[in-house]
Amino acid sequence: MKILYCDCFAGIAGDMTVAALLDLGVPFEVVEGAVKQLPLPHSSYSLAVERTSRKGIAAARFVVHVEEHQPHRHYADIAAMIEESTLAEGVKEKAQRIFFRLAEAEAKVHGVEIGRVHFHEVGAVDSIVDIVGTAAALEWLGIDAVHAAPLPLGSGFVETAHGRLPVPAPATAELLRGLPIHGEAGSGERVTPTGAAILAALATGFGRAPAMTVTGVGCGAGTKDFDDIPNVMRLFMGEAEGGLLRDEVCIIETHIDDMNPEILGHVLERLMEAGALDAAFSPLQMKKNRPAVKLTVIARPGQRDELAALVLRETSAIGVRFYPASRLKLSREKEERPTSLGPVTVKVIRDGGRVVRVTPEYDACRRIAAEREMSLLEVYRIVEREAGEP
Repeated sequence: MKILYCDCFAGIAGDMTVAALLDLGVPFEVVEGAVKQLPLPHSSYSLAVERTSRKGIAAARFVVHVEEHQPHRHYADIAAMIEESTLAEGVKEKAQRIFFRLAEAEAKVHGVEIGRVHFHEVGAVDSIVDIVGTAAALEWLGIDAVHAAPLPLGSGFVETAHGRLPVPAPATAELLRGLPIHGEAGSGERVTPTGAAILAALATGFGRAPAMTVTGVGCGAGTKDFDDIPNVMRLFMGEAEGGLLRDEVCIIETHIDDMNPEILGHVLERLMEAGALDAAFSPLQMKKNRPAVKLTVIARPGQRDELAALVLRETSAIGVRFYPASRLKLSREKEERPTSLGPVTVKVIRDGGRVVRVTPEYDACRRIAAEREMSLLEVYRIVEREAGEP
């Protein structure tokens, strides 16, 4: 089980994250190649990685140069851009999750529908590059779980496209909902909206680093040079002790006996889009012998209130219950393997360093079945036969 621990003592931003991942050993071509798979004019931006230092700590710095004139981009445009690209499914999935959390926060603070969230022309390219670059780097490293330290709140004001705003910026504050913070760092913006969105979407645990054997360390520098502490974020990559990873989750449950079943599938989709780790319905018999379903949602602890509110908003339930739970998980990572149907994404499951099984990814197989007008069952059989060997 490969773990990435984000030591955010000075904060986190999108460019710091990419820089730290590059310093950890991800080839620059992985990030650059992923961004080039998006329909962005290559002449409208340029990417570079530099060596620098902050308070004597050597670090990488990721720089995005963007032309001032960029088209207006809404969240719906960016989501379609990522989905229609040739990026690997794992990269798409991570990037979409991060952008959804970012757009959701922006929509709430500005009072608009999520599809109409507008990203500032230049800032949109920065965010796209940082988010897609982060997703591609994590996929290349084969990270199974992301953990992070509590985040510094910062203080003061920051200049934005909407004017002078308090720190943390409103969208950042919304993204920090449910995440642990502290006020020990000094003034200034310590956590950016993109940085907060990355952790809100991908981190499964916060606090002290989990038990692991460290295999790599990367340092990413921020743009500013703070007076009090070095403006860097450190990433620790390692293998979990033993073959299993333990994490803490929150279980949200409710019983539903008076709702159109056609809507239930939509509820699951909304929960997964909002970042639930898993969600499922199971049949049950309620009082007065009424047939009903139990909705069970597995969430990160910081998502409890957000997902509970979504359940109450999207279903006929008038209450939910929740309780903490612990999980033990086998390591799993996605790989692209060659088959007679072309490259196919599979999930490789390991116990320690031993591969216990390889399973086809549903979305990849469904796409192939549709493109080739084959049955999904036949695609599964071919992929299992040709790519399913450990």
